[in-house]
Amino acid sequence: MTQSLIIYTLKQARRLVIFVVGFTVLLIGLALLVLPGPAFVVIPAGLAILATEFVWARRLLARVKREAARAVSAVTGHPQPPPSDKPR
Repeated sequence: MTQSLIIYTLKQARRLVIFVVGFTVLLIGLALLVLPGPAFVVIPAGLAILATEFVWARRLLARVKREAARAVSAVTGHPQPPPSDKPR
């Protein structure tokens, strides 16, 4: 009983740390939309951190990847293969 409670608490603490770090990076990325800086690098990095624990962030990151590939193909004129959502 005590062992499982400790494991559960550690998992929740890890999840909380990932949540705080991921949202901090994401908010910094959003601030960089109006401030000078690489917002289009920082925002996906924040989503990638959040995607390690949260399904909604994983889905949003996949959508961002698809839209980025579409934007690159529109600018370059070369069709880009859609990014794979499968882990390597």
